[in-house]
Amino acid sequence: MRKVVITFFSTFLFFTSSCQVKPQEIDYGKDGCHYCKMTIVDNQHAAELVTKKGKAFKYDAIECMVNDLKQKENNSVKLFYVNDYGNPGKFVPAKEATYLISKKIPSPMGAFLSAFSSQEEAQKTQKEMTGELFSWEELLKRN
Repeated sequence: MRKVVITFFSTFLFFTSSCQVKPQEIDYGKDGCHYCKMTIVDNQHAAELVTKKGKAFKYDAIECMVNDLKQKENNSVKLFYVNDYGNPGKFVPAKEATYLISKKIPSPMGAFLSAFSSQEEAQKTQKEMTGELFSWEELLKRN
């Protein structure tokens, strides 16, 4: 009986930990972009999406994730995350971020696209660096 209980809990723990729908940490300098295959090194522009089944796709730039979405069924995606430009390496929900396209802030794939956790920070950076602001929905329609 004890073996049955141990086997049950081991199996339960394996499945609950391996199928969690949450973002994975990006190993900068080692992980590759799912879309363009470049190594992810920029912790200000990286992005990640997680499917409803818990599979994470990592991107070296927000524009790679947006372009890859054109090839995926959007209804299979549970979570979208982008790095906060002002807080490198910190993920924020993509749908809550404000986006700035500024020729003065290069991004890895040349779209000059950066994400900010707050609209205030995006506006502050826009005043300093110029450019155009977008919401997540506006950004997806733009491309």
